[in-house]
Amino acid sequence: MTEHVSSSEIKPKKPLSDQQLATLAQKIHDLAADFGFQQVGIVDPQLDETLKHHMAWLDNGFHGEMSYLEGNLDKRAKPYDMVPGSCRIISVRMNHLPPAFSALTLLKQPEKAYIARYTLGRDYHKTFRKRLTQFGQKISELAGGMGYRAFVDSAPVFERPIAEQAGLGWTGKHTLILNRSAGSWFFLGELFIDLPLPVDNVSTQQHCGSCTACLDVCPTQAFTKAYELDATRCISYLTIEKKGEIPVELRSLMGNRIFGCDDCQLVCPWNRFAKHTDETDFHPRHSLDDVSLLTLFSWDEATFLKRTEGSAIRRTGYEGWLRNIAVALGNSKGGQPVIDALVSKRPECSEMVQSHIDWAVEQLQKDLSEPIKLLQFNDNDTTSRNRDSHEHS
Repeated sequence: MTEHVSSSEIKPKKPLSDQQLATLAQKIHDLAADFGFQQVGIVDPQLDETLKHHMAWLDNGFHGEMSYLEGNLDKRAKPYDMVPGSCRIISVRMNHLPPAFSALTLLKQPEKAYIARYTLGRDYHKTFRKRLTQFGQKISELAGGMGYRAFVDSAPVFERPIAEQAGLGWTGKHTLILNRSAGSWFFLGELFIDLPLPVDNVSTQQHCGSCTACLDVCPTQAFTKAYELDATRCISYLTIEKKGEIPVELRSLMGNRIFGCDDCQLVCPWNRFAKHTDETDFHPRHSLDDVSLLTLFSWDEATFLKRTEGSAIRRTGYEGWLRNIAVALGNSKGGQPVIDALVSKRPECSEMVQSHIDWAVEQLQKDLSEPIKLLQFNDNDTTSRNRDSHEHS
């Protein structure tokens, strides 16, 4: 999603001097908090190496069905080509961790639904895009006119490498951007501008040390190695991006995660420093941070559309929603009541969902004669795992 004001629409009265540009750059940093951003960085990104890694990743097929990642490779490496006249990028981050019911507690309750923390509230694209556009308007006002374009998780933009080069953090082994004071619980956005502002002088260092907590905890072992993710095994991909059948061999590993997965973030020692967001738009809606799988499975399509209005959850669609919940119910150890609910729902579902229901029923029938085993997730993972090997310098 983007908002665009071209330089032909608003032009400065006269070019700004180097001193004026430097003063404006400082004001941009000072004003960021007024628009809800925790940090900004001004960068003139160099992305040729990033493109090489991206193409190798595509060649391995790790992007699965996300064919949009194959397009516009030239623009990914040369982002200014997307916005003619632009010469700098302002990278911003906005914290999103909601004051929600304990994630670790939910993962230990297989009858409950786990939904990724970032999507418990309003669709972040809308809130973030509005703020970023307002930020651009303010900068343009201070500059006496400026062309700009706001991007929020949209278009062929290498947002993480850009954020890293802008000094917002470093790339963790789980491929997410990490920040020493905020962990990884934040969104990224970019403001392309046509003013040659001085770039921030940053030196990005890695601070993960020998810690491999994020790699080790992944339920489906989706990391082929540090800094490389095979998305086709990632639960976030399987529950959001993938259409059709979820591979049978991965279903039992998904637990109760029905939309996204946060495990690699939950165990990261740096997320001890993450703070809950004050943005009420990102706070949980409809008690989605503490709700049973059976309650969600009982929703008809009209209820689904009503309860997910303005939410990123709509991305999976109602059919994908039922598919994901069916898998989670199959992992729930819920016994006969869950079997009954699945069988009752089956006639109104598509063939694709029915196949997942059949799998779930088969798993539950097997479980009836076995002792119940809850998911094993160490409560201390977020605060102590690999602490001794973690670098704080």
